[in-house]
Amino acid sequence: MTTKPKARKFRIRRSAPLHEGLTPPQPAATPLPEEAAPAPQAMPGAQAGTGTHAQAPVAHNVTGPEAVSAEQDIESLRKEGLTGRQLRMARRVAQKHGLAVTSDFDAVRQLRARGIDPFQRSNVLELVVPDQSQGQAGAQTDPQTGRVQLPQTVPVSPQTLPSTDRITSAERRAGEIAQIQKDLAKRRRRKSVLLLTRLLSFVALPTLIAGWYFYFIATPMFATNSEFVIQQAEPSGGAGLGGLFQGTSMATQQDSITVQSYLTSRAAMTRLDEEHGFKEVFSDEEIDPIQRLPADASNEDAYNLYRDHVKISYDPTEGILKMEVIAPDPAVSQQFSEALIDYAEEQVDQLTQRLREDQMAGALASYEDAERRRASALQEWLRIQQEVQQIDPVGETTARTQQISALETERQQLLLTLQERLNVARPNEAQVNALENQIANIETLIAQLREEMTTANETGNSLASKNTELRLAEENYTFQTVLVQQALQQMEMARIEANRQVRYLSLGVEPLAPDEATYPRAFENTILAFLIFAGIYLMLSITASVLREQVTS
Repeated sequence: MTTKPKARKFRIRRSAPLHEGLTPPQPAATPLPEEAAPAPQAMPGAQAGTGTHAQAPVAHNVTGPEAVSAEQDIESLRKEGLTGRQLRMARRVAQKHGLAVTSDFDAVRQLRARGIDPFQRSNVLELVVPDQSQGQAGAQTDPQTGRVQLPQTVPVSPQTLPSTDRITSAERRAGEIAQIQKDLAKRRRRKSVLLLTRLLSFVALPTLIAGWYFYFIATPMFATNSEFVIQQAEPSGGAGLGGLFQGTSMATQQDSITVQSYLTSRAAMTRLDEEHGFKEVFSDEEIDPIQRLPADASNEDAYNLYRDHVKISYDPTEGILKMEVIAPDPAVSQQFSEALIDYAEEQVDQLTQRLREDQMAGALASYEDAERRRASALQEWLRIQQEVQQIDPVGETTARTQQISALETERQQLLLTLQERLNVARPNEAQVNALENQIANIETLIAQLREEMTTANETGNSLASKNTELRLAEENYTFQTVLVQQALQQMEMARIEANRQVRYLSLGVEPLAPDEATYPRAFENTILAFLIFAGIYLMLSITASVLREQVTS
């Protein structure tokens, strides 16, 4: 016995009303469990029967092909990976066009079915324009039906039957895809034309003008190159850590940088203009207007031109100064280069001139002072010699000491002789008296000599004091003589040190006038102009894109 399956009951989801001839999406029917089936309701147009148990017919599955197509389209939209912000934008665009949608994906589907790109910038910008027909916050009123369009569920429509449209979902989808592709191709062509126009206007045209100037208008310029190095007169060997940098660029690095700064200064430009007419050369009418210096140009304008045409670089590893002088005439370029080298030599001499003069002045003053003090000491020594009437105090003291020693020896011999005479039984009185008188005379003489050496005379000076004064005067003169010798030695050392501080400018490459124009380099300058204009356009376009993105977000 075959059992019939129970009939499944479905709940019909309300669909959006038709709009402008388009069929609203028909979502698939959702089966309800048997116990949750809704209670039967009377049909709106049905009359009450005679029986008390008259009920409305049970709804059947009326899902049509268009609803299935809508579900398929929504399913494909889910696979596109649209962001939440894009879906919200699509719903707002759908509300603006008066479409009744059931979900954000349904809004995208219906907008594309009408040929409207929900993510187009113009559509997004139109959303921020205030609508005067809005009756309340967040609500939009359809100008045709007067119905308020809110992000709400679709109202119940009496049209619940499947559409009788004969167009299949596959054909409709193919037509929609073809229309979208046409719109995309059209938009791409329009954007490509606009991009090409902008590139031609902001990159190609300025580059063409710059190339035309470099090839046909720019005045040829001639550059004279020269190289020179600043050297220091140092000895071959140096002691201490300072000797490690002798003979290297570190020893003259400060001087080289100073010379470089001077040659690129306004002072050098002013001197070059006064002596060789720098302004007059670049004010010639044969020079093109861009490179020409106006006849009434100020010093500031001339200095800006001078910095562009006189280029000086310094290589710290080798200590070489490289100079390039640019002028409209090769002979003038060489003349300017030679003049600047002469200015550099004078500047190098002035760098150490004051140091050398200070060193020599101090050493010379010290030597002259020592000579003066030695002469004064010599005069004092001569005066004392004239006063004491002796020249050698040491010899005088030695002679007096020798006399006293001789008298002492003689007195001792006489004492021995007297003792011998007194040792006899009957000594001769006359001999004894004579010996005693001699001894007394010798002692008196010794005492007198010693008194002359230590006791002051009528003038208040003793021999010892006179000898001391003479010795002090002699020692002072000797000391001053030593100081003079030291001052003389210091002066010689200062002269040597001053000679070591001398700087020399040695030319490595002499300035020679070129026979061909060095500038302008037309091809390189044109390529450089193209890169500059392209970079400027790229930066401006990126900035504009970022600003538009910030406004539309």
